[in-house]
Amino acid sequence: MKKFDPISNGLSVALVICILSALTFDSSVGVWLIFSFGSSALILFVFHDSEFAKAKNVFFGHLVSAVVGILFNQYIGISAISLGLSVGICVTLMMYLKIVHPPAAANPLIVLFADASYDFILFPVISGSIVLIVISSFINRTVLGRKILNSKLRSKRSKPKRRKTKKNTG
Repeated sequence: MKKFDPISNGLSVALVICILSALTFDSSVGVWLIFSFGSSALILFVFHDSEFAKAKNVFFGHLVSAVVGILFNQYIGISAISLGLSVGICVTLMMYLKIVHPPAAANPLIVLFADASYDFILFPVISGSIVLIVISSFINRTVLGRKILNSKLRSKRSKPKRRKTKKNTG
């Protein structure tokens, strides 16, 4: 970790959340911010090279888990069982679809407690996720100069090289 990483990461997260907040307060379109985006922003800056920070994981993780929450809200309603099952199902779906994004697991809880409907999918989930991904990608690449490696390159670089011995030189 570089000396100023905590400061640059904190300021970057603050900027992204401020932008989403400003869009929410100053736009007549709708809400752009949900609580789980705070954790998503942390992952996108602090763990920017992790699997959880991939754009597809952020976008589809939030989308799938919000849809699960809305379906539970529309057809089952809020209860201890629906809260537990909705989060469990969204985790299962994210794992099967290979789009795991841990903060998105909170979306069914947010949806059920807020009594949200299908409108919630467009604003804030889709719109907010896109803004979050675009701005964090821009800041990470241009302002912070981070190279975001894909997982295949990362795994090749992390494998130790074999040393030449008498047995494996032939």
